[in-house]
Amino acid sequence: MSSKLFSPYTIKNVTLKNRIVMSPMCMYSVDSEDGKVQPFHITHYESRAAGQAGLVMVESTGVTPEGRISVHDLGIWSDEHVEGFTQINEAVHRHGAKTAIQLGHAGRKADLPSEIYSASPIAFNDQFQTPTEMDQQKINETVQAFQSGAKRAKEAGFDIIEVHGAHGYLINQFLSPLTNQRTDSYGGTTENRYRFLREVIEAVKEVWNGPLFVRISANEYAEGGNTPEDFHYFAVEMKKQGVDLIDCSSGGVLPVKVHTYPGYQVTYAERIRNEAQIATGAVGMITSGLQAEEILQNERADLIFIARAFLRNPYWPKQAADELGIKLEGPVQYKRGWNA
Repeated sequence: MSSKLFSPYTIKNVTLKNRIVMSPMCMYSVDSEDGKVQPFHITHYESRAAGQAGLVMVESTGVTPEGRISVHDLGIWSDEHVEGFTQINEAVHRHGAKTAIQLGHAGRKADLPSEIYSASPIAFNDQFQTPTEMDQQKINETVQAFQSGAKRAKEAGFDIIEVHGAHGYLINQFLSPLTNQRTDSYGGTTENRYRFLREVIEAVKEVWNGPLFVRISANEYAEGGNTPEDFHYFAVEMKKQGVDLIDCSSGGVLPVKVHTYPGYQVTYAERIRNEAQIATGAVGMITSGLQAEEILQNERADLIFIARAFLRNPYWPKQAADELGIKLEGPVQYKRGWNA
């Protein structure tokens, strides 16, 4: 059969050898609070490239120290971080995979011993501290931090940048009426709630001309949250700004239980792709090659983001290829056993 999952995909000046993306997943493996890449990170990401992922995306990386989810997160707020990410890129590129980094800021979901910030002074739950509402100066500094992070990502050799606007982290806190109760130009209307993300995208694009993704939470699973009409507005505006792909996840805005099942988030990618006419990535309990192929063949998404299945099996693309009857070339070092 002719497989779409294993066909190339070109975004701007970058061609992925297949449609399989290693989704960004926090590893919480920084040994100290300096945010620097550890040997584990290099091994972790290179192994998925050896496993023949088309794109390997590094976990959410803090653009400021207070933007980390935990003290064990990677950071990109200093020039000292560039060397470690350069090593990751060199390791992944050796296997013909492309690289991406997810630039993030945790906002009120930062579990840190220091002051944390958000759109409004509302704690995530009883276990988290109440954040300080960001004033205009702090907003400007944070937008600048995203831009500086993008510059360092470019210097380190990443092929793609993703801005993390999902899972209830800072950008999502501005986007959602559940967490944004501001009365200034960053709150209230859909247009105002989008303003912070708009400024982040503008700032990143001033220093980055490669492919740009944005991850969103396309369902907040709570009354009073963003509606499909809000997400349509966000998607259309992102397309106007030159965003190349929307990575469609869900949840995380409030501490609510989400009913999950195979492919439970695919419909969000499908709807945004069709209604906003922008490329999308599908993620969420996609575990088999047949499932991934169906999503692509039915034009429900353009890329397949694999998360936990990649934690279980660094060679998930080989498993998917076997399911689809596709001969997948593996690393030369493994040829004796690759197609046995």
